[in-house]
Amino acid sequence: MIVVTGASTGTGASTAHELARRGFHVLAGVRRDHDADAIRSTGIEPINLDITKPEQVKALTARIADDPRALHALVSNAGIQVNAPVEALPMTQWRWVFEVNLFGHIAITQALLPALLRGKGRVINISSIGGKAAMPTYGAYAGAKFALEAVSDSLRREVTPLGVQVVVVEPGGVRTEMATRGIATANQPATQMTPEQDERYGSPIQAINTLMASGTASGVTADTAARVITKAATTRKPRTRYTIGQDAAPIIGLARILPDRTLDRLIATNLRRSRTRSTRRGRSSSRP
Repeated sequence: MIVVTGASTGTGASTAHELARRGFHVLAGVRRDHDADAIRSTGIEPINLDITKPEQVKALTARIADDPRALHALVSNAGIQVNAPVEALPMTQWRWVFEVNLFGHIAITQALLPALLRGKGRVINISSIGGKAAMPTYGAYAGAKFALEAVSDSLRREVTPLGVQVVVVEPGGVRTEMATRGIATANQPATQMTPEQDERYGSPIQAINTLMASGTASGVTADTAARVITKAATTRKPRTRYTIGQDAAPIIGLARILPDRTLDRLIATNLRRSRTRSTRRGRSSSRP
């Protein structure tokens, strides 16, 4: 038996289907009834699960306790993406991003760890290349992912001697609804910026949106991402980390070896190019 959080759409849904195809009974965490109806199939049991709601996490724990099957893995995939400059993102949204992308993962891990210990299972935390390299306007999202990486390292060193393996998966560009929503969400705080903030950050926000759209369009499919996650969940001796997508490993590698200032200049150059492409497209679309 495997739990997959954030299984309503995209990578989570594809992972649930791939694991079910491999013969696992999957408890697929969804937040809405119509998502449950959409994903329900052979081997997939939808579970009403918002990882920020203790009563729903508790109900999942009880469901697992009543099942004679061992809990093989927890795939923590639930998450949200909010992008805005550090100065301009309201503190309520900072706290919400961390609540969903970090504290919710910790809460469900704490709740299910006794079952994972009994079954010698594993924890698969879905991070991001943003957990290794933080782009402008990614402060909240990358901050939570950096923290998730650290928590995963600590957890791995605590529970590996007890028979539970901990794996981090770091996707790059993946063509999912979350990425599309992230672009739209990035513009919401921008509409509330002061004129001074808009002057400071308006152009970088547009450049980042262009890069996000490009990275998503050229990214791997959710099914491809699901196969990597399934490998992390099922292979006998998993690596501690897996990347997804052609862009993930190079970006993480550069972040590891390049001096900060060099990486800053590289990112700034990329943004200038993106800004130029965006401006050219805008001029082209405005021609009669």
